[in-house]
Amino acid sequence: MKISQKYSHLNGEEYLLVHHKKLYTEIKKVIGSIDASKFLTKESKEKTMKGRLLYSPVDLNKAFTESFNKLDWNEGRYQYYITTNQKYLEQIVNLPYKEQKEFLIKKGIKEPIKSYKQTDFVKDQIAIEVQFGKYAFVAFDLFVKHLLFYSGGVINLGVEVLPTKKMQCQMSSGVAYYEGEVYNVLRHGRNNPPVPLLILGIEP
Repeated sequence: MKISQKYSHLNGEEYLLVHHKKLYTEIKKVIGSIDASKFLTKESKEKTMKGRLLYSPVDLNKAFTESFNKLDWNEGRYQYYITTNQKYLEQIVNLPYKEQKEFLIKKGIKEPIKSYKQTDFVKDQIAIEVQFGKYAFVAFDLFVKHLLFYSGGVINLGVEVLPTKKMQCQMSSGVAYYEGEVYNVLRHGRNNPPVPLLILGIEP
């Protein structure tokens, strides 16, 4: 596969080039190593494409996982405690997990609610999400997950890998695509979400 389009949000690509050029090379190497033709294995049951072979998101994700894992990119988790008090949130967001709980208990919250978020691959404070899912999943990645990891000090940059419209046309309906998601980011303004991102549009 190849990277046919890219969008750098808040100097995301520039950050990679200056501080993590080797990791950027690894990302491009993994994408280039995937032979998409091997994953035209999903037989469509949709009326408009019935019987047509489409790219399988499950098989594609598996191939990316194997390739990234070989280069020591592994799943990352960020654990945190939830509060709806804006003042408390600002005070605990950078605290270690256990200290967040202790802080909230001292503030009179008897049973603090714990939660976590997971991201596909993390290495040296760079997070990667390879997304062949529905539109809602990408919005969650860009406006919730990457931001949460960033504000919690777990990452310095989020990378989102998406199929282009050209590739999405050969997938089941409802799959998010690069052009549409970059449009959504641009519509929110240049500084939203407030986290450096690199969005990559890939295709065979």
